Amino acid sequence: MPFEPDREVPGLIVKFGDYPLHHGGVGAIRSLGRLGVPMYAITEDRYTPAATSRYLERAFVWPTTGTEEPERLVAGLLRIGRRIGRPAVLVPTDEEAAVLIAEHRVELGARFLVPPVERGLPRRLASKQGLHELCVEHGIPSPTAAFPQSYDDVVAFADKARFPVVAKNREAFVRRTRPAVNGTTRIGTREGLLALARDWGEQPAVILQEYLPREDAEDWIVHAYFDADSTPLAMFTGVKVRSWPPHAGMTANAYVVDNPELADLAARFIKQIGFTGIIDLDLRFDRRDGLYKLLDFNPRMGAQFRLFENESGVDVVRAMHLDLTGRSVPEGEQRAGHRYIVENIDLPALLAYRRSGYTTPHAPGRASGTELAWFAGDDPLPFLTMLARFVRPGAKHLYQLWRTNHRGAATR
Repeated sequence: MPFEPDREVPGLIVKFGDYPLHHGGVGAIRSLGRLGVPMYAITEDRYTPAATSRYLERAFVWPTTGTEEPERLVAGLLRIGRRIGRPAVLVPTDEEAAVLIAEHRVELGARFLVPPVERGLPRRLASKQGLHELCVEHGIPSPTAAFPQSYDDVVAFADKARFPVVAKNREAFVRRTRPAVNGTTRIGTREGLLALARDWGEQPAVILQEYLPREDAEDWIVHAYFDADSTPLAMFTGVKVRSWPPHAGMTANAYVVDNPELADLAARFIKQIGFTGIIDLDLRFDRRDGLYKLLDFNPRMGAQFRLFENESGVDVVRAMHLDLTGRSVPEGEQRAGHRYIVENIDLPALLAYRRSGYTTPHAPGRASGTELAWFAGDDPLPFLTMLARFVRPGAKHLYQLWRTNHRGAATR
């Protein structure tokens, strides 16, 4: 590879909450570990897939819920930093971790290397309402949205809305303490919305969003790393073929597809808001008006980031480590046509998409190569551990996600 990482600076995978089957964390451990960078990770227990990777120096077992007081989480990170014994690059895998790291960068800076992002920006971007307001402010297309403050507001919205609509938890941290919905939820009728809203309390912590019909839309993703000047040092675009739950969940199958228009849109928005660090964007191309509409802005590494690597061998995690350790980040074209598959969720997604008849016109007819989320010949234990932990609880989880996604539409 045309670059030499600083192998004296480790990486630490930071996650808050109980989600042991996270392929993104495994991907980050492998990505830097294969370069000889010492890797550490926070894990729920010693038998998560991440904890079994051959590229992991040590797993710090620290079960969290994501609802702890920030001071407790910061103290825990500093304790881990002291045990590592040298500055390490922090790699957050969820919004809560990204927000905490940004808001406590001064305290954490004594032990860790992190991008110099504006303190309050990741929280605002992770907030559905905050993101919508930023999109309006900077002229970035996004779905029409409402932010009800009471049940009466929901009723007023329902009386005028065009169904189906989409409901999401409004704030990143609230989804852990008192979630209104279990992930993105498509609601098919006025009656279905009002039935759900009765459980949302006096101040519903939700965003109600325009539904972009799948027959008139296509899902795209952007992954990138931006330096202290909000200049992209690595930028990638791709199209999402399948997700689970269908059309509203985690990427199950995707391709790298060159899209200069989308890359320009993302780079312009990031420059306007002054963001620094890794981003994972979800956008939906609306064929009815020809616009790419920003659905989600994740101010951290995305679980499917290993889909994207340029011809110099750089992905967004490697770009961040190189930049924060004072190395240059080599440029290169992305691997157009490359495919990414998440083995444990792509099969149910494939069956669901075949039934729906949905297609992705921009997906290549044949893949130029395939990256598997879990299986790797040089690091097989995470895949085997995933299988052992997934079979029973994983199947139940997939079923619950499917039920959640269809609950609001059941009354159609």
